[in-house]
Amino acid sequence: MMLSVGLAGYCVQGQALAASGVVLVVGDSISAEYGLPRGQGWVALLSAHIEAHKFNAQVINASLSGETTAGGRSRLPALLKQHQPGVVIIELGGNDALRGLALDQTQDNLLTMTQAAKAAGAKVLLLGMQMPPNYGADHAKQFAAVYAKVAQQSQSRLLPFFLKGIGDDPDPMKWFQSDRIHPNVSAQPRLLENVWPELKPWLGGKNTSLKKPA
Repeated sequence: MMLSVGLAGYCVQGQALAASGVVLVVGDSISAEYGLPRGQGWVALLSAHIEAHKFNAQVINASLSGETTAGGRSRLPALLKQHQPGVVIIELGGNDALRGLALDQTQDNLLTMTQAAKAAGAKVLLLGMQMPPNYGADHAKQFAAVYAKVAQQSQSRLLPFFLKGIGDDPDPMKWFQSDRIHPNVSAQPRLLENVWPELKPWLGGKNTSLKKPA
């Protein structure tokens, strides 16, 4: 059973990252390096890229394996107070789907998180999850629509397809661990490549390449 991220997204134009210079990632096991060597996940690669190119930003990874939107909602206020981020990246919802939680609860939790982050002065990048096909096409569409609604209602930025080039690959299993859910080490740079164009305008500066500087 494979989780992927999708949906053409609602996008708002943003200005440069707030003075705090903190990018806070609140996600589940996909962002918490589940099954990966430490420092090989996409969030760690993002942090290394920002540091290598001397952007005035720091990445804080507050992701937890097994996290639900309810868990993220309960933890976010303290994280906002502690780190005072300029950008919050929310990568949650997959575990809600796997546990069969009500869609309206997932939507309410995500909306509360995005609104709280924006009220704290942060910009929000929402990564929408897509359910496996065995859950049924209608329910999958309803679940995907949750993220578009949240992004539109909160005026947040929605990444169209977090697992682009991975979940839609003709042979997607080469990008996943044996559990068929979590992306493997080889997939992590691709995840970063998908996130970077959405995040980069908020960081400022002229560096756009994901290649290491000479």
